Amino acid sequence: MSVVPVIEADVLRRQDPELAEVLLGELTRQSTTLQLVAAENFSSPAVLAALGSPLANKYAEGYPGARHHGGCEIVDVAERVAVERAKALFGAEHANVQAHSGSSAVLAAYAALLRPGDTVLALGLPYGGHLTHGSPANFSGRWFDFVGYGVDAETGIVDHAQVRSLARLHRPKAIVCGSIAYPRHIDYALFREVADEVGAYLIADAAHPIGLVAGGAAPNPVPYADIVCATTHKVLRGPRGGMLLCGSELAERVDRAVFPFTQGGAQMHTIAAKAVAFGEAATPAFTAYAHQVVANARVLAAGLAGEGFVVTTGGTDTHLITVDPLPLGVDGRAARGQLAAAGLVLDCCPLPHGDSRGLRLGTAAVTTQGMGEGEMATIAALLAGVLRGRVDTRRARDEVRDLVGGFPPYPG
Repeated sequence: MSVVPVIEADVLRRQDPELAEVLLGELTRQSTTLQLVAAENFSSPAVLAALGSPLANKYAEGYPGARHHGGCEIVDVAERVAVERAKALFGAEHANVQAHSGSSAVLAAYAALLRPGDTVLALGLPYGGHLTHGSPANFSGRWFDFVGYGVDAETGIVDHAQVRSLARLHRPKAIVCGSIAYPRHIDYALFREVADEVGAYLIADAAHPIGLVAGGAAPNPVPYADIVCATTHKVLRGPRGGMLLCGSELAERVDRAVFPFTQGGAQMHTIAAKAVAFGEAATPAFTAYAHQVVANARVLAAGLAGEGFVVTTGGTDTHLITVDPLPLGVDGRAARGQLAAAGLVLDCCPLPHGDSRGLRLGTAAVTTQGMGEGEMATIAALLAGVLRGRVDTRRARDEVRDLVGGFPPYPG
């Protein structure tokens, strides 16, 4: 009987106590504070086991059956399982699971469809666009000519009339739909219509909602987009990494854009962990989880509105909420620091049509812990209490510890 080696905490303590303390310290931080960062979640023990497996030792440049290294017959099985599970989960004809991150996936999509200097239409960064959607500090802004569309000043909803107008004016080679701070569903059918009208490719950056898509709690971009880029963490609850979904006609171009054009050897332990996550996401339990994530987000958004925050778009369809804390007397940057000191961990973000920064938070991680609508009301009150000065930092930390103590991310 063979035994898979597992590196336990006491082994790491003996060999490298300094790093052992770092790892255990992070576990303590995650277990004693509220994780409200919209892009984070808690992977299952099974996902973590795959990440810490002997597959981490294997070099595997290429694809199953066509590797540049010997001894890949076992890891080939892991990748094939991940690909087939991803295709089944999202109804895609082809899946590439090698992308190291969401940004790597977007880079590969651009490499498959575009050439330097091509025009791309994407959500502007001030309205929630990602760095890979044209930031001058990113490869996207340096290599391509990005044109940004925005959101309606009153509703905060994507300005679809502007999207169509800009597409007709600039005739982009590709249109990107997706955001890191937009709390509403994307109208993929409308974007497909606009792309077809001007002869553009449609790229869906579904890094945030893809887990909700897997659970049937958000629309699926696969039937509409030429390429869907996504992450495997966030709501999907897998390892940190990326993936691409597309039709069979673009499969070879996408695969070659990942390897050999933008990446080298695949991270086989991460690919195995993605396969585990895809398997988990195909269960009824995950479907219930995804819908609870959205229910929690809506209750939290309503609670924050009731406490005086200005909630962007008036609410949310997803796991993600963006709010302006200025009515409470503090801007986003200062608010994030105050809340972090109280054990409430979240991000700040640009606000559409505003000079100050807001707060971006999500319910994926706390829902994984088992929290429900009642806890969301408690969290909204805590956030407001800290920023209004009704609850001092020490008391808030105690309340957060008590709350999280009832919902440990890794019981036992």
